[in-house]
Amino acid sequence: MDGMTILVTGGTGNIGRRLVDRLLATTTDFRVLVRRAGTEQHLPPGTAVVHGDLRDPGGLATALRSVDRVFLLWPSLRPDGVEDLAATLAHAGVRHVVYVSALHVTDDNRDGVWGAVEQALIDAGIGHTFLRVSGLATNTLGWATAIRAGEPVRVPYPLAKRSLIHEADVADVAAAALTDPEHHIGRSHRLTGPAVISQADQVAAIGVAIGRPVQVVAQEPDEARTALAAMAGVAWADQALAYWASLVDHPEPVTATVAEILGRPAHPFERWAVDHADDFREV
Repeated sequence: MDGMTILVTGGTGNIGRRLVDRLLATTTDFRVLVRRAGTEQHLPPGTAVVHGDLRDPGGLATALRSVDRVFLLWPSLRPDGVEDLAATLAHAGVRHVVYVSALHVTDDNRDGVWGAVEQALIDAGIGHTFLRVSGLATNTLGWATAIRAGEPVRVPYPLAKRSLIHEADVADVAAAALTDPEHHIGRSHRLTGPAVISQADQVAAIGVAIGRPVQVVAQEPDEARTALAAMAGVAWADQALAYWASLVDHPEPVTATVAEILGRPAHPFERWAVDHADDFREV
């Protein structure tokens, strides 16, 4: 694969930005797809940038020139347009896509948007590595506004237990898959943090990281449903709430895949909270 290039999508986001740093430390040729003009300022100086939108595959010709590997973060909670993108990648000669999927997806049940993206890549005949991640610890950044204001964090089902994963671990596994495809192509990696932690204990860990206690309040499911439905639709809101309710008595699984691939343990949520403490401190 000498002389070929990796295209990184989502390169200015939580996972992608860390992946850019990992790739910069190698001799691998890569470029970052940027959708919104100006966001490239968040990338290290000298990073190769191309502009385009995954949901407009007709405009990706320049971005995909000489590209044989793609790091894919699908930018929507709906699968509309996924088949067109997969066909565009295949036509451009992309041979390997490393896609951030979801832990609940299996080879026998590719439901939801994450499963739909997986299926589209398979149907297009593109080599793939699926990173089926548990909840991303960065999702708790949604609590930052309340915590910075000294207000309690309101969450449905505070005792729901998740195996949240640090975005650095996902980026490191993605870098391994992209730079050593022979050992990862055709595989689906189930990636989690090293232990389960309840939402209440997540809030407590953030409080420890910022040096002051943070209160957590159980949010009524109907209130949470209204907020979630406004963001992603009623069906998704109902599904999410039912899932969180199930995690009170049946926590998410924990896998050792991160350690097996990277030769080091996955980072615990407490480490993530320390790494992101400034995001939660008062300005």
